[in-house]
Amino acid sequence: MNIKRTLKHLFYPGWWLRRDFPPSEMAKIESAIKQSEKKHRGEIRFAIESSLPLKALWHDESMNERAIEVFSLLRVWDTEDNNGVLIYLLLADHKVEITADRNINKVVGEQAWQRVCELMQTEFRAGNFANGVILGINEIGALLEQHFPILDTDTNELSNKPVIL
Repeated sequence: MNIKRTLKHLFYPGWWLRRDFPPSEMAKIESAIKQSEKKHRGEIRFAIESSLPLKALWHDESMNERAIEVFSLLRVWDTEDNNGVLIYLLLADHKVEITADRNINKVVGEQAWQRVCELMQTEFRAGNFANGVILGINEIGALLEQHFPILDTDTNELSNKPVIL
């Protein structure tokens, strides 16, 4: 267990999440996901967590491990074409992680996801939290549009509503 990280998470003010992501901004994020998904067959989910649960801290769970856990909890993997993408933001660590399903990872490499994360984090450092998420959604959407263009038979399989954990 990392004591410094644990203390940071235990004392991270939960109200900072509501300050940085008020309902109006969450609605914009939901709308951005909906608009993006009109152009491709992928399914995008956004989940935000102010700090890790105590169990995750005790086990010194990494950002990637937590993102995979949330990917599973939100059933992002449960799409017909295995083309779900999770944007996971952990405020206490000031980090974002993108986790994609296997069919997407066959055609989009880790470097592309890292580039999107870096673009988002640049916006976050400037205090533009919702804009950073929307930028990430648009960048992911462009990648999905390139590899999974929309079909007439496409349906929305996952909720577009952002999730607060």
